[in-house]
Amino acid sequence: MPEGASAPAARATVGDSEFDRDTALTRRADGVYDIDLSAGWTIVNAVNGGYLLAVLGRALADALPHSDPFTISAHYLTASQPGPAVVRTEVVRTGRTLSTGQASLVQYDEDGGEVERIRVLASYGDLGALPDDVRTTARPPAIPPIEECFGPTDGPAPITGSSAITDRLMIKLDPATLGWAVGAPSGKGEMRAWFGLADGRDADPLSLLLAVDALPPTAFELGLKGWVPTVELTAHVRCRPAPGPLRVSVTTRNLAGGFLEEDAEVWDSADRLVAQSRQLARVRLG
Repeated sequence: MPEGASAPAARATVGDSEFDRDTALTRRADGVYDIDLSAGWTIVNAVNGGYLLAVLGRALADALPHSDPFTISAHYLTASQPGPAVVRTEVVRTGRTLSTGQASLVQYDEDGGEVERIRVLASYGDLGALPDDVRTTARPPAIPPIEECFGPTDGPAPITGSSAITDRLMIKLDPATLGWAVGAPSGKGEMRAWFGLADGRDADPLSLLLAVDALPPTAFELGLKGWVPTVELTAHVRCRPAPGPLRVSVTTRNLAGGFLEEDAEVWDSADRLVAQSRQLARVRLG
């Protein structure tokens, strides 16, 4: 190493990263877990929905006999805040290849009453046991090389409030989907980016639950501003991702009545479609 040069920062590993520490739960009793939701994963004034999905996904991985999420559907009931929370899980069914469970996350109001924040229903299995046969017409998104894309620090803050989550992510956005950042949204409802965790931790099935809900909203490219809260999100994890950065593509085809859908695809460094999602989100018009 040349004199005066600093050693490269060590990459975090699965199980030993900020994401793992901030999604870790303490089992209080069978099916009951405590967690302190980290303020590091907030956007505007609420905890990010993808981070919450990963928290409940980790709880279900502990509660069910299978460890990998195959499909998980979440309804976001009220905005979660940083601080203490309780996750309750229930095993619905166990089988040889798939197990199904449900989970909910609650916090407490000023009077000590429970407020349910999010409820999920999920099926888990073993991604490593799936056959290799792939028959698809899907293709990875065309995104410029990562060095030709731009991160959150390269432009103005898109919305007022906390953007702490951006410090924990490596997001490099396709310039073709960055018109909103310079006051010239394309109107196409598309967002594409290279994606990873800022500490270098490689992706795994649980972090894919974060990846499907971590990019700026497609509503920005439709010319809208402000918070776009998720109402419902369903994610499918298709296989274990290869090491290296992910490519995430999100599209919206329909905005009506103050709601839009976002369809996300997540591709790994081996050009495999590793996760998909669809969510319904609310937008502020006018």
